[in-house]
Amino acid sequence: MILRVWRAEIDPALAAEYERFAQERSLPMFRSHKGFRGCTFLRDGADCTVVTAWAGPEEVAALEASDSYRETVAAIMAAGFLRTAGAALAGPVLL
Repeated sequence: MILRVWRAEIDPALAAEYERFAQERSLPMFRSHKGFRGCTFLRDGADCTVVTAWAGPEEVAALEASDSYRETVAAIMAAGFLRTAGAALAGPVLL
């Protein structure tokens, strides 16, 4: 299993819009991809972290190469509620 972590800072005044986007757009997009195992959307004030779980590295690569992912990223960047966004990191779960 692979965990993929993405962090961003949002405008706190637009937190409700960000959370709605996460539930209505990001989550369905993740669910549509083969190998998706689950996710959590974490927020502490303006700091947001999205952790997704994937069956393997091939599924993470397929996500990042997909049109639906790229369209979702473009939409979140254009929405105006992000102040900064970092690159996603991915690594294996160690048991």
